[in-house]
Amino acid sequence: MLQIFKTLEDKTLKEFSIEEFEKGSWFNLIKPTADEIKDVAAALNIEADFLRDSLDSEERSRIEIDDDKLLIITNVPMMEDENSFDTLPLGIIMTPHNIVTVSLKENRIISFFNQDTTKLFNTADKTRFLFQILFRSTKFYLRYLEHINRHTERIEVDLRRTMKNKALFQLLEVQKSLVYFTTALKDNGRVLEKLSRFKKIDRFQNFIEYNEEIEDIMEDVIIENKQAIEMVEMHRNILESMMDAFASIISNNLNIVMKFLTSVTIILAIPTMVASFWGMNVNVPMGANHLAFFIIIIMSLVLTAVVGVILARKGLF
Repeated sequence: MLQIFKTLEDKTLKEFSIEEFEKGSWFNLIKPTADEIKDVAAALNIEADFLRDSLDSEERSRIEIDDDKLLIITNVPMMEDENSFDTLPLGIIMTPHNIVTVSLKENRIISFFNQDTTKLFNTADKTRFLFQILFRSTKFYLRYLEHINRHTERIEVDLRRTMKNKALFQLLEVQKSLVYFTTALKDNGRVLEKLSRFKKIDRFQNFIEYNEEIEDIMEDVIIENKQAIEMVEMHRNILESMMDAFASIISNNLNIVMKFLTSVTIILAIPTMVASFWGMNVNVPMGANHLAFFIIIIMSLVLTAVVGVILARKGLF
């Protein structure tokens, strides 16, 4: 899907076709077709590979420069379902007069910039728009971390009630999401640090126009990204401690069950052993006594009770 927008003087957002776009336009590509990539590459004089790089789901955050084009790939958070999260590469291409975003899927970061929020951004102000996208991405990391935290607390409550595999698998899913977040945020942090150093290099002024406002926004993005990294690390440590604690609890519960079953087996073996002795096909004591059966039953019960008391005193019940 290809959409081309431009912020007008009255702060409204107008959509253009590929044939009639103007300077200061925003080209938004979501899972583009080969023809759409070809059309945008021709219209903006961009290498097609510049556009395709962001469509690799395994692409790491990085910066690449080609003549008068700047490619910034950042990883944005994605909610796969209510309790599963992943990251997705988002490509942002800065040209002398336009900005291009490329992603493999619809995401809430790009969809935030629409007709309803058009007063908050300006497609012609490419640098400010770039850092607004990066800032929104970092904010969504923090928002999803809050969701993960609430979800983890619910799982913890469930695990306190019953040790079911389902809850443990949910914790593993959360742990996997946090690993994705950690890797993406650290890579994004390195990209932000590079962007902050660009202001000292003259040739990058063609891509990014630094001023006091932009530097403030960039500093906010860097701070938010570092905060997100710290929060992810904290949640990971808590989750790892929780997993270790519940693994110990499950192991301890298993030992208790095995200990109980072993004690029951010992107790049940006593009447079986007594019955085996008097069930032999040989002469046995009290063989001619018509009360022998009752005597043997009582003796078995007494021995069983004695062994049961001994095991109970040793804490095996």
